[in-house]
Amino acid sequence: MENFFSIDDVTDLQELLQKALKVKADPLANSKLGKHRTLGLIFYNSSLRTRISSQKAAYNLGMDVITLNIGSDGWALESKDGVVMDQGTAEHIKDAAAVISEYVDVIGIRCFAGLKDREEDYLEGVLQNFIKHATVPIINLESSTLHPLQSLADLVTIETNKNKPKPKVVLTWAPHPRSLPQAVANSFVEWMKEADVELVITHPKGYDLSSKFSNGVTVEYDQNKAFEGADFIYAKNWSSYTSYGEILSKDTAWCVDESKMQLTNNAKFMHCLPVRRNVIVTDGVIDSENSLVIEQAGNRVVSIQTVLQEFLSK
Repeated sequence: MENFFSIDDVTDLQELLQKALKVKADPLANSKLGKHRTLGLIFYNSSLRTRISSQKAAYNLGMDVITLNIGSDGWALESKDGVVMDQGTAEHIKDAAAVISEYVDVIGIRCFAGLKDREEDYLEGVLQNFIKHATVPIINLESSTLHPLQSLADLVTIETNKNKPKPKVVLTWAPHPRSLPQAVANSFVEWMKEADVELVITHPKGYDLSSKFSNGVTVEYDQNKAFEGADFIYAKNWSSYTSYGEILSKDTAWCVDESKMQLTNNAKFMHCLPVRRNVIVTDGVIDSENSLVIEQAGNRVVSIQTVLQEFLSK
């Protein structure tokens, strides 16, 4: 694995999952692996779980951590080639990536979608330019279109809580007052397609994900029907892909509540957090014994530590 941008960088998903389960069981087993090595974290956007879990994972491996917040701690970076830089950006990514590579051994980058220009967001200019010009491995901490560390954490969560070999997993859209990217949903779908699960996506019409991710997956527009017999319910909002970045519905009936969970096979509830309580999901569901959201968040340490170990072991 040269970089960790998407599931395409994983050669054997089951092997990676087994390594993650070992990390979960004994997080300090390789506490000297990262001695005298440094993880650089670059944030274009605010973070709670990603920032803290990344630092914790690095410390578990004996690494040092340097964090840079673009826009407040560092220069605004230009990502397009051939630009005459006489406006807002002060440094080009090709220079910054090369320089940062001189200081650290692994770089993690978090950069959200702008939700204005679909083509631009899906080109992933920031991450792809860092991958192109850095001389150390790049980890996608969440990009415009993908969140693979969250998906690996989700896979670990499902694996350690399933009670049948091939559980039914439902990804359900839920309402939200703001436009949100498709990154978490895209990644979850592509990782679950490679896992041993029965995956169903449910959302109102107009919220179909890119066919690159949803091809071959059952899509059910009736949320109640989708929930029938489910073993895991994963709630997440995303804005429209076809009418890019737009909110087409605020239908509160899509909120995951107790009555909908009763349609399931005593399903476990999942969400990546942060969550708008009583908008995405009711208090009664997220605070129930079947809620996995805290364990799921804890597994974010497991996911990035597993990836870091892959790089440090080379």
